[in-house]
Amino acid sequence: MRTTDRRGTPLGVAAIGYAFMGKAHSNAWRNVASFFDVPAFEQKVLVGRDAEQVAEAAAKYGWSESATDWRQVIERDDIHVVDICAPGWMHAEIAIAALEAGKHVLVEKPLANTLAEAEAMTDAARAARARGIQSMIGFNYRRVPALALAKELIAEGRLGTVRHVRAAYLQDWLSDAESPMTWRLRKETAGSGALGDIASHAIDQIQHLTGENVTEATGTLRTFVTERPGPGGIETVTVDDAAWATLGLTGEISASVEASRVATGQKNSLQIEIYGSKGTLLFDLENLNELGFLDATLPIREQGFRRILVNEPEHPYMDAWWPQGHVIGWEHTFTHQIRDFLTAIDARTAPAPSFEDGLRIQRVLAAIEASANDRSRIIAVAPSTPALKAGA
Repeated sequence: MRTTDRRGTPLGVAAIGYAFMGKAHSNAWRNVASFFDVPAFEQKVLVGRDAEQVAEAAAKYGWSESATDWRQVIERDDIHVVDICAPGWMHAEIAIAALEAGKHVLVEKPLANTLAEAEAMTDAARAARARGIQSMIGFNYRRVPALALAKELIAEGRLGTVRHVRAAYLQDWLSDAESPMTWRLRKETAGSGALGDIASHAIDQIQHLTGENVTEATGTLRTFVTERPGPGGIETVTVDDAAWATLGLTGEISASVEASRVATGQKNSLQIEIYGSKGTLLFDLENLNELGFLDATLPIREQGFRRILVNEPEHPYMDAWWPQGHVIGWEHTFTHQIRDFLTAIDARTAPAPSFEDGLRIQRVLAAIEASANDRSRIIAVAPSTPALKAGA
């Protein structure tokens, strides 16, 4: 493995957060160098609030040590990369401090809990980039090989003119009204519910796959279970359980988005349908190795959806894994994400998606929420600077 540190030492990595996302990211850091040619790095420290629990997680996930104070960690000279897997309310403070300390930063989506925080983070990332410090937001589904292939097919013109997109991200882990209160159900810690948590993925895919930006939005938010049992008794849920939106994009594309965490029977289904003048693509995250493709340029008697099993060496990312016919899983998207982030740091190029991309999503989320609060009013999405291209 190569190194990018000017002193010839491996990049020191610190991860902040050891729960669901911390575990997923740790798994990627532990495995990425076994399959991809990446710069040399060391899993230095895992950070969490509970000293005993984070120490146990660090030993289990392959980190050399643990800590409870992220501020002290980012001041260390042996830390070069900070991976933020903490809840959304902590993103802005940690990311800005790390960037100002000269650390490369990867942060989980959504970028922040508020538009103001996202703007401050983007400003800090832009200033750090001028000093050679890179940053990236973790929309890991961009690294699903089937979706990366879909992006290639659209860019090659195989769908012709894209006309409209349907995206639905459906889960059911909150269907039971007795499911306990968590930080994800409090606006002060989560920012929003299904909207920011999973609709953000769907919106990112719509913009990423089409190469167009959302310009207007109408939205509806709904909280079906308004109270849940908490540690001290019944608590009020202050975020949405489900969200719906209709989006207008540049390129005269229309899109619909649905997100729910109370869709009984749906475990983790991100369904994307992309309709063009010459063809259609279908994808479902619960069958993430497959892409449905209809080529409408064929004679009508030959048309029909065909299943592309995306695990050939010619498909994105797949040459690093197993022989043809041996599928990969959800966790591999995080490995691909770490690979791309390290490669960009090594090449001294801006990785994607950038904080600017994250800010663009945040503006769409804010517009949907504003529309929902105003009962169906169309909300214009403020224009933003063009997205950074990888290698720019």
